[in-house]
Amino acid sequence: MQQDDLAAWLRLTLTPGVGNVTARKLLAAFGLPQAVFAQTATALRQVVSAAQTQALQSVPPELAKLADVTWRWLHEAPTTGVQRHIVTLGDADYPAALLHMEDPPLMLYLLGQVGSAQAPRLPQLAARGLAMVGSRNPTPQGQDHARMFARAFSAAGLTVVSGLALGVDGAAHQGALEGHEHADSDNAPLATVAVVGTGLDRVYPKSHRELAHQIAQHGLLISEYALGTPPSPANFPKRNRIIAGLSLGTLVVEAALKSGSLITARLASEQGKEVFAIPGSIHAPQSRGCHWLIKQGAKLVESAQDVLEELRLPTTATTEPHAPAGFVDADEVNADASADPLLNALGYDPVGLDALQARTGLETAHLQARLLELELDGCVARLPGGLFQRCGAA
Repeated sequence: MQQDDLAAWLRLTLTPGVGNVTARKLLAAFGLPQAVFAQTATALRQVVSAAQTQALQSVPPELAKLADVTWRWLHEAPTTGVQRHIVTLGDADYPAALLHMEDPPLMLYLLGQVGSAQAPRLPQLAARGLAMVGSRNPTPQGQDHARMFARAFSAAGLTVVSGLALGVDGAAHQGALEGHEHADSDNAPLATVAVVGTGLDRVYPKSHRELAHQIAQHGLLISEYALGTPPSPANFPKRNRIIAGLSLGTLVVEAALKSGSLITARLASEQGKEVFAIPGSIHAPQSRGCHWLIKQGAKLVESAQDVLEELRLPTTATTEPHAPAGFVDADEVNADASADPLLNALGYDPVGLDALQARTGLETAHLQARLLELELDGCVARLPGGLFQRCGAA
């Protein structure tokens, strides 16, 4: 891409009142952006409104600075082994899967394992991509599920696509990076792709800075937003259509009824993609969205193999890899955990101290001491609100 071409694409995205839908009309009528801006007002009025015509004939004041920053970002040497690239709606390597969406992004900024001009990685993604989304505040079991499922998918040769958010997203990216170590190195696709709601010169949340660096080394970070774009609440639901579009299907790990994850699931369904959901406790708010999806026809899944079989995907490795470092399997920590009366009393739902006392008849001090022991053993997690929940395979 030449510098003038880049500036024209940026100008199109910056023009007030001209969104993706209007921009596509202009491109269909006149060709590339430089040709759009070469048109007379009369010609433009045949396609867009008078207000939009006037806006198109004015150069946005921030264009020169953004074009310079973006050009330098493209051509400055990034971290070793990491590439930077911009794909526009007019490029041959623009993902075909996104073209079928109602609102495909005009530009995609890429950071990571972009591939070569002869073999770009992005167009191949939709053939082996699987979206994983869920709560920003998952239960301990939800966090473990996201990491373990993603690890299995990645080891089986799939690319896990998510949004770099806290909670399920971050756990899914981390699991995919771990699973990538077990995949067939000769044929393995990208480990994971993060579709973000900011410019690629920013990381949000900041706590995921190191995770973003790892993703760039083994996968891709993608954004439709210009460099310098800060986190904005409106950007994150919008980026979900790209997460769904770059995937064969979407797995919802945990989600409340009012959740951005359900937006991703709906978009996937509208695009004709499969939707999967992991069931959970009937008492957990984080499970109600998944249960609602299952009632609407989403596939209930209990293992990574359920998803692979439904998608009819050949795998490149086992879908039951060893647990990742840092993952606590309570069966290994406590061989007779299933026989522990307190664990049996806990069940698998979050429960408070009063309810546990009623179930066990234990004195408060003794009950708290036993809970602390189980927490230190990795068998029990302490939740907000004074609740406790079994975790791992306990």
